[in-house]
Amino acid sequence: MNFFRSCENANHSEEKLLRYRVGQRLVHAVLATSFLMLLFSGLMVLWPPLLLWVRSVAPEISPGLIHRIGAVLFVAVPILYLLVDRCGARQLLVESFTYDKDDIEWLKHAWRYFMGHAVGMPPQGRLNAGQKLHHAGVVIFSATVVFSGLALWFGKGYLGPAGLALAATIHGLSMLVLTVLLVGHLYFTFVYKALSAMTTGYVPKEEAMIEHPKWVEELEHQSASGKSF
Repeated sequence: MNFFRSCENANHSEEKLLRYRVGQRLVHAVLATSFLMLLFSGLMVLWPPLLLWVRSVAPEISPGLIHRIGAVLFVAVPILYLLVDRCGARQLLVESFTYDKDDIEWLKHAWRYFMGHAVGMPPQGRLNAGQKLHHAGVVIFSATVVFSGLALWFGKGYLGPAGLALAATIHGLSMLVLTVLLVGHLYFTFVYKALSAMTTGYVPKEEAMIEHPKWVEELEHQSASGKSF
């Protein structure tokens, strides 16, 4: 099977490209679900009025239980990614920390993209420079939130008050950064109407040519050479 392929549905008038395979969409769903569970349950602990309101609706709800289930799912995300799509996981990790001159130029004009103007931006590959920074941030701060969370979960009685306070600070700040990244992710998803790409896996080729021309050229080269993955 080709790593990426054009949609061959004859009922579609516009050509589409496969951007997210099933495994990638599954991992994204688990990541989003687990993070929202962690965020919601954490807010209930930090802001008692929210907990009181939630328990007025669902008295049996347990923030601690929700947080632990969310934590297990969150920690399982990279393992799941390696199981269902090892190639995609490796590609995402490498691309998130690899930048070229076009990426630097894109970042210089990132304000235009923020305002919804993708036309005329420096050419980008499968991920634009902003997406690379976003994914890199998610990787780094997911690691800090996991290790600090494990310290808080299993380190009681070993770390002492100062150690637990440091772990709690790192945990809280990491979640804050991840939440900001989530807000940015949702903003660009809305501005560029990108939700269907994750639900169906496909993007219109015309739009891909505007935002990711280097990626489209790579796909066409792979198709012409008959390269498969």
